[in-house]
Amino acid sequence: MIKNNMFKLCGFGLVTCLALTACSDEFLQDKQNYDYVGSEIYNDFEGAQLRVNDIYTRCLPDANSGANWRNTSTGTADELAKCTEEYSGFGEFVNPQVELTINQGTAPTDYFFGSMNNVRENTYGHIRNINDAMAGIEGGSLTQEQKDELLGQLYFFRAWRYFNMVKFFGGVPIVTEVLNPVEGVTNARSTTKECIEFILDDLDKAAKMMAASTMESSPEWGHVTTGTALALKGRVLLWWASPLFNRSNDQTRWQKAYETMKVELDSINACGYGLYNESNNINGSAFANMFNQRGVNPEAVFVTLYNNSNIDGDPAKNNSWERGIRPANTSGSGKTASAMLIDLFPMADGKRPNTSNTYTKLDVSEYAYDSEHPFMNRDPRFYRTFRFPGFRWAYQGNATVVEDNPNNPSYDNGTNYELWNYVWYTTLEDRDNDNSTNEYAADNLLTSNSGVMICKRSDDLDINSTPLYANFDATADNGGFCYSAAPYMEIRYAEVLLNLAEAACGAGHLDEAVGYLQQIRERAGYTAANNYGLQANLASDQAACMSAILYERQIEFAYEGKRFDDMRRWLLFDGGEYFDEIPGAPATWNLTGWNGNTCTWLGFKPMNGQRRENMEFRVNNNYNDGLGGTTYDSDPLLEEERCAAVDLRQDLASQLETLKTWYDQHLVRKMKKGDSRDQNQVNLYMNYRPKYYILGIPRGAQSNMKAVEQTIGWDDYNNGGANGTFDPLAEE
Repeated sequence: MIKNNMFKLCGFGLVTCLALTACSDEFLQDKQNYDYVGSEIYNDFEGAQLRVNDIYTRCLPDANSGANWRNTSTGTADELAKCTEEYSGFGEFVNPQVELTINQGTAPTDYFFGSMNNVRENTYGHIRNINDAMAGIEGGSLTQEQKDELLGQLYFFRAWRYFNMVKFFGGVPIVTEVLNPVEGVTNARSTTKECIEFILDDLDKAAKMMAASTMESSPEWGHVTTGTALALKGRVLLWWASPLFNRSNDQTRWQKAYETMKVELDSINACGYGLYNESNNINGSAFANMFNQRGVNPEAVFVTLYNNSNIDGDPAKNNSWERGIRPANTSGSGKTASAMLIDLFPMADGKRPNTSNTYTKLDVSEYAYDSEHPFMNRDPRFYRTFRFPGFRWAYQGNATVVEDNPNNPSYDNGTNYELWNYVWYTTLEDRDNDNSTNEYAADNLLTSNSGVMICKRSDDLDINSTPLYANFDATADNGGFCYSAAPYMEIRYAEVLLNLAEAACGAGHLDEAVGYLQQIRERAGYTAANNYGLQANLASDQAACMSAILYERQIEFAYEGKRFDDMRRWLLFDGGEYFDEIPGAPATWNLTGWNGNTCTWLGFKPMNGQRRENMEFRVNNNYNDGLGGTTYDSDPLLEEERCAAVDLRQDLASQLETLKTWYDQHLVRKMKKGDSRDQNQVNLYMNYRPKYYILGIPRGAQSNMKAVEQTIGWDDYNNGGANGTFDPLAEE
C-alpha cells in the first residue's frame, strides 16, 4: 500500500519550500523559530510537510554511523557491537582494564545528550524542534485530516528520540513544550515508568493519526506509518517486560506486551508489511535479497532511504555499507567476523553446533561441527552472512578497479568475482604467532586481508541483477562502492514477529511463540519436515523456548545492530546476579525473577570471562612451510589449480565437499588474536560491570541540566562526584 516514491529530505533552513508554496519570502522573516521557519509555512500542506521532512533528516537512523546520542547501532563495529559476539576487540563496556566513570578517568560515549547549546546537535534540541513543529501545525489552518497525517509522524519521532534515551538511562526529563534553547532543560528526571507510558502514549497517538493516510491510502515510500508506530510500540513494551527493567518478572508486563502486540499485528499487516520472500528461495537467497529492494519492501517497517547520486545539484545521500564490507581488491575495505559468532551459528538442521556450549538448553545438531571447515552443513543464513576463501561474491564492476591497480584480479569486471583471501607468512616465527600481522593474502589483497569476511546485507550480483550502487570506480575521489542506494531497515517485519514470539513466551503462550519462530525459520529455508529445525520441547519448556527465541534473534539480526540491546535487556553479560555490588543500589535492584540469574535460567554462557578471537585460513606447511614473499606473485599456491568457487545459486552439497577437499590439500585454519592482551601478552577477558546496564548521565548534560539527578552507581558532576541518587527502577 506504500507508494514507490522516495521523498526528498530537506536540509537546514527549509529554503526549498519557497518553490513549493504560494507564500512570499516574508514568512521566513516573521515569527521565526530556531530553524528559520515562520508560522505561515504551517498554513500550506507542502510547506508543513517539508518542515516534517526536516525532522526525518535529523532523526532517522543512519547506516553510515556508529551508535551515539543521535544514532542507533546499525551493524558497524562500533563500541556497542564490539561488546557482542559479532566483533572482537574490546568495546568500551567490556574492557577489563578500564572502569568507566563520569568525571574521573574514562567516560562512556554520550548516548544521551550531544553538544551543549546547539539545538541541531542535541537530543533535546531535536525534541524541541519536534515540539515546535507540533505547535505550528496545530496552530495552522490545515484541515484536521492534513494535521493528523503530519502530527502522527511527529509523535512517532518524539517517541523514537525518547526511547533511545530511556533504553540506556531509564527515566529522563520529559519536555512537551517549546523551550528557548538558551535556557536549557530545567525539568527533573521522570521515572522510567512515566517515560515508558509517555512513549507508548505518543505511539498510540501516532498510530491513530496516521491511520487514514497509511492504512486507508498509500503513503510515500520511506515515510513512517501506523504500522511503524505499532512496531516500535512492541519493541518498547518488550523492553519494559525484559529483566533489565522487570527484575521480579512481573507477569502483568509480559501479558500486556503479548496482548497488545497480538491485537496490533493486524494493523501492522494492513499497512502492507510482511516477511519478504521470493518464489525461488535458494540457499537463503530471499533472506539476502530483502536488503537490496529498490522499491516498496514489505519487510521494511522502519526504513532509512538512500540514493546513489553523486551529481551536483542532486544531494547525495549514499549508503557506505557495501563499500565497507567488500574486499580491498575491489576497492572496499572489508569487515572481519569474530570466530565466536561463526562457531555458534546453527547447523543445517537448525540446531546448535556440538562444540558450542552457549545455549545449553537447546538441542545439539546431528551434524558434527568441523572447525577446520566451518562452512560445512550450516544454516542457510550462514552463507549469506559470511564469506570464506573459495566463495563467489559477484558485482557489476568497472575496469578502473583493475586499471587503478593492474595486479587486482578482474574476474570479468566483477561478474565472476571469487574471494580467495587465504594468507601466508614470511617467517616461521610469524606463521606460528597468533598475534603476527606480517601476513599476506592472495589475489593482491596482501596486507588488506580481513580473515573471514562479513557479507551480510551485500548487494550481491548473483541475487540482484540490478545493483543499487552507481559504480565500482576505484578512482573516484572517495573510492569505489561509495554511491549505494541500499535502504537501511531499523525495524524489519522479522523483528515484529520475534518481538511477539518473545512476549508470547514470557506470558506463557509457548505454542504461539513457536508458531512465530516457525515463520522466521521457513523464510530462512527450513521446512515442516523437521519442524523448521526447532526442537520438540519448546512448547512445553519456557526457558528453552525463550533461549530459542534469543538464539534466533542473534542469527536473524546478525550485523544489524540489535545484539547489544538484547544482551542488555536479558542481562547476558553476568546473568544479573551482581547488582548488590553497585554502591547505593537498593534491594529492589536485585534480580528475583528467573531464579535470580537469567543466564542460568536460559542455559546461556555469560559473556563475562570470555574472549573473542578471529580466524583465518593460511597456506599449510606442505607448500614451502606456508611461507612466501610480500608481493602478490609470491603466493606459495600460485602454481596450484584452484577448485571452482562455491556458487550459492546452485546446490551446495557437492560444491562444499569439493572446497573442503581443496582446503585439506592446501589450507589450515589459524586462530588469530581478537580481544586484547595485557603488556605481558597475557589474555584479557570481557568484564561488563553491573552498573553499565543502566548508564549515568554524561557530564556535559549534567553541567547544562542542573535539575537532572545522577543515576545510582555513577558519580554526580553537580555534587562533587558523590554517588548518584536517581533510582531508574523506582516507579514513584
